Amino acid sequence: MVSILILTKNEQQDLPGCLESVKWSNDIHVLDSYSIDETIDIAKAYGASVTQRNFDDWSSHQNWALQNIIFKNPWVFYLDADERISDILVQNLLRIPEVEDEVVAFEIQRRDFAWDGTWLKHSQISSYYLRLFKPSKMRYDRIVNPVSIVDGKTRRISGYLDHYPFSKGFKAWWTRHLSYADLEAEMRIKDAKQGVRFSFKKALFSKNLTEKRFHQKGLFYKLPARPLIKWLYMIFFRFAFLDGRVGLQYAALQSVYEYFIVLKTNELTSVQKKTN
Repeated sequence: MVSILILTKNEQQDLPGCLESVKWSNDIHVLDSYSIDETIDIAKAYGASVTQRNFDDWSSHQNWALQNIIFKNPWVFYLDADERISDILVQNLLRIPEVEDEVVAFEIQRRDFAWDGTWLKHSQISSYYLRLFKPSKMRYDRIVNPVSIVDGKTRRISGYLDHYPFSKGFKAWWTRHLSYADLEAEMRIKDAKQGVRFSFKKALFSKNLTEKRFHQKGLFYKLPARPLIKWLYMIFFRFAFLDGRVGLQYAALQSVYEYFIVLKTNELTSVQKKTN
């Protein structure tokens, strides 16, 4: 009852483990952005259907997949190549037909793992993601770190989606987050130009996970000294120190990433002022 969607670009290292965790599905789709390594061969060896498309931005790419790929099953599980579906989650996914008709998406708890294999239980920023859904009821917004917008009711399903963001090493993590910082800065300036308003009430009390994150992120970007605030939040409110030394190190990495966004936003703002 569940189809699989995996987005790839040069994922020959991580893709085999990802595909191993979803080989129970009878309908696996890989949306590839013209990889130049062995990604395509690996996908086909596992029996996956491969579609290729140039990557433009995250939400556009994901929305295109949901609108153009023909899935055999009513439910779709989306994951990245550096993620794995745990055995207990698989067992629960196989019971999906038992849910009520008005439920159109499920929140999945994700476990982020550090470079040494430590589960960043307290350090990771977000724990639940809408990854299982009926494709006609889902769309994405924002060009980076997109938010999931669901047309219908959601529920949570037990079991873990395991994420290994450091699987390719620190250099790959830094390179990826530098590009994310560029896109986040562009989004910040775009929101300011369009006069997008963010609600403090919804950021704190909305029962809709997607709406809550949207307003939290928007309000957060308006704060001064964001890198320091993010570090303090992770240490003293999420208790990152309970994850040990790696938790403290990860909090520092996230703070530096936030500083990248600040620097890039300042750079783009300065360029625009000179242009005008």
